Amino acid sequence: MTTRYPGLTDSFRLERLHHPGGKVRMVLDTDTYNEIDDQFAVIFALGSPERLKIEALCAAPFHNERSDGPEDGMVKSYEELQRIVRIAGAAGRIPIYEGSRGWMAGPDRPVESEAARRIVELALASPDDDPLYVVGIGAITNVASAILMEPRIIGKIVVVWLGGHAPWWDHTREFNMIQDVHASRVVLDCGVPLVLVPCMGVASHLLTTKAEIDLHLGECGAIGRYLAETYAACSDDHYAYSRVIWDISTIGWLLDERSVPCRIVHSPILNEGGTYSFDQGRHLIKMAQHVRRDAVFRSLFDRVRKLAGQAKGQSE
Repeated sequence: MTTRYPGLTDSFRLERLHHPGGKVRMVLDTDTYNEIDDQFAVIFALGSPERLKIEALCAAPFHNERSDGPEDGMVKSYEELQRIVRIAGAAGRIPIYEGSRGWMAGPDRPVESEAARRIVELALASPDDDPLYVVGIGAITNVASAILMEPRIIGKIVVVWLGGHAPWWDHTREFNMIQDVHASRVVLDCGVPLVLVPCMGVASHLLTTKAEIDLHLGECGAIGRYLAETYAACSDDHYAYSRVIWDISTIGWLLDERSVPCRIVHSPILNEGGTYSFDQGRHLIKMAQHVRRDAVFRSLFDRVRKLAGQAKGQSE
């Protein structure tokens, strides 16, 4: 059975895709144990309470050398989220939900999880003039499953997703997009207001080094040491070495669109083999075109320092 989505107009989408000027309600869906960048993004969000009201942290599945399969990846991400909120002094204040234990088995077959159900509940409870921002920085299975479970939520949410590569790249076989192709197609095809942040060609500008992380975060209490140690462990040789912290691009956009400039485009079609096709008759989305690397890292460092200062004040 083919899922029928509400027929949103492009004028409605464009209104929803205006950058939010004030405080937003958000869900952060993250494969936190997969790499080192999710940890930075989660802490970036936790350090921005004046702009971001985090209503749920959801563990996303992943499968690579750091997991035995998507379920193991999700469980490890769930445990890492618990570790982060504990170090950040936020334990018990933000609910954390387990996500999908596998990939979607077909184009209209959602995966049951407490994360997907909670996204549906939070979205349906959203006032018409106050959409829920669902930020995805991993495979988009939980979010796509929520949309399939209750298609009406596409009129209640804005999805901000780090996924795929820039349209001018040779392919879009990027980790977040290609792990669960069915889920990726749901989000690209259903008509939900979508801010898509490509990896190669856009978020790939977010390079940093151990020296920079140590200098600006190493003395920022337990949370700064956690990030510095996490970065240090990503390589055995940091000589002339830098690494991309991809996922902070999504939080950077939410906080200040000038740091992640976007333009309106027609939603791309994800082909077999991991390439894009383009159809000018498709619905409109917002796509990031560039990342102002220094502005995003400055914002991140400032907010980690603020978090560390608050934690120190609470302990004294």
